[in-house]
Amino acid sequence: MNAKADPKPRILVVEDEKHIAEGIRLNLSLLGYAVTIAGDGVAALQLWKSWRPDLIVLDIMLPGIDGFSVLQNIRLEDEKLPILILSAKATPDDRIRGLTHGVDDYLAKPFNLEEFQLRVERLIKRAHWSRTENGSGPDGVAAIEPVFTFGSNTVDFDTGKARCHSGDVHLTEQELKLLKLFIKHRGRPLSRSKILEIGWGYTGDMTTRTVDNFIVRFRKYFEENPKKPVFFKSVRSVGYLFDDGRQGDA
Repeated sequence: MNAKADPKPRILVVEDEKHIAEGIRLNLSLLGYAVTIAGDGVAALQLWKSWRPDLIVLDIMLPGIDGFSVLQNIRLEDEKLPILILSAKATPDDRIRGLTHGVDDYLAKPFNLEEFQLRVERLIKRAHWSRTENGSGPDGVAAIEPVFTFGSNTVDFDTGKARCHSGDVHLTEQELKLLKLFIKHRGRPLSRSKILEIGWGYTGDMTTRTVDNFIVRFRKYFEENPKKPVFFKSVRSVGYLFDDGRQGDA
């Protein structure tokens, strides 16, 4: 898809219940928005990257990858894209979890259509103002916090360069994405399957061995003794944990 062929504001609706998705598309289209539907989390991530929407309306209970994992995957690369959760899961804990992971607004199902439309309009306007004021590109992709230090290691997320105890290395895009995932969850164990969901946007297409291989690389880069890791620790029967002595924010 051409990311900017249509001048209308673009809204990606991530909803597996077709009648709800089509109803939302109809009503938003009548307001002048260009609307595309994704029926699951994998399709949502693919459309986010190829279509570059101006807003995402996101359900939580999705087949395969759930909405929270979709949200976290996007926030590893883009912290400014407006995302509105529209879900029947609307307990205080659900809302707090969504806000913790970077959602901009949260509306419970069943919802009032006029209220939903006003929230969408506000988020679209706010995103436009933010892009104008900050001078970011048309996609509004936010820069990752530029520098992170742990132990004797320093990582520059803008350049992809890392200064490690053994020398300088240039990290790949996927290595940077996974490293940010671990940093956001530092002090908390992550299962291999959850790392695949959030870090790659896959459910069963990749083996968990892929995660193990990346951990081997991280230990080689950042640990003084890779066989006795201090930062990238294994958690038996769970997965891995990043520990730099500070508590995570997610």
